[in-house]
Amino acid sequence: MAVDHSSQTTLITGASSGIGAALARRLAERGTDLVLVARRTERLDALATELRETHGVRVETVPADLGRPGAGRDLAAEVDRRGVRVTSLVNNAGVGSDGAFADQDPAELEALLTLNVVALVDITRAFIDRLSRGQGGYLVNIASAAAYQPIPGMAVYAASKAFVLNFTEALWWETRGSGLRTLAFSPGLTRSEFFDAIGTEGYGNGFQTPDEVAQALVRALDRRRSVPSAVSRASTAVSAGLSRLLGRRTAVSATARMAGSAALMGKRRPVTT
Repeated sequence: MAVDHSSQTTLITGASSGIGAALARRLAERGTDLVLVARRTERLDALATELRETHGVRVETVPADLGRPGAGRDLAAEVDRRGVRVTSLVNNAGVGSDGAFADQDPAELEALLTLNVVALVDITRAFIDRLSRGQGGYLVNIASAAAYQPIPGMAVYAASKAFVLNFTEALWWETRGSGLRTLAFSPGLTRSEFFDAIGTEGYGNGFQTPDEVAQALVRALDRRRSVPSAVSRASTAVSAGLSRLLGRRTAVSATARMAGSAALMGKRRPVTT
C-alpha cells in the first residue's frame, strides 16, 4: 500500500541543497516531520525555518560530516539523544566526479567511495532495525542513471552508484514483509551544485530540476506495489534496458559514445552534495 506521509518522520542526508532540499519541501507539503542532515548549518537552519513556518511540521537539523568513520552510528545516537523516532530514511548525500581515472587524486577517490558507499551502508545499518518495526515507512537510497552501466570518464562514480543500486535491491528482498518499503531511486541528469562546479559541457541536454526528481520520487513511494528500484524518468529505464541486452564489450563502447566520455576525460574536482 502507499505510504502515509503524514505519519512519517523522515531523515534526509544531503538536505541543504539540490534533490535533498527539494525532497524535504515535497514531503513537508504532505505533513512529514523531518530530520535534515548536511554539513552546512546555515542552509539547514534556513530550510528548517521555511518548512516549519510554511507547513507546520517538526524539523530537526543535524550538521554532520558523513565522511567520517562511524558517521551513521553517531547520527543514530544523536537522533536518539534528541528523542526523535525516525520512521523513514533517504540516503541522498553523495559526491560526484568525472575525468580520466589515471588523472584523479587517490585521496579524492577515497573520499568519494567513503561517502557514496561506506557512509551509506553505515547509516543504513544504523537505522534499519528501527525502520523495519512495522511503521509503514521507507528506506530510499539515491543511486543514479549512471548505476546501470560502466561509464568511461566517470568510472569510480558510476561504480559507486552501481553498488548502491545492487545493495538496495538486495535489501528490498531482505526486508519484504517487514512493513518497510525499500527503494533504490535513480535520478538522471539533474541541475545541482555538482554541475555548477564542473560545468555541463559533455553532458548534453535533458537536465531535470531537483524538484522534478523529488516529485518523481514521491510518486514512486505513492505506488501501491513496492518495487526494488525506480528511475526519475522513462528515458533512463530505456537506456538501462538496452545496456543489459548488449554484450559487455558493446555495452561499454555504446555507453562511452552516448555519455560523451571523450569530453569527460579532463581533470575534474569532486563536489559533495
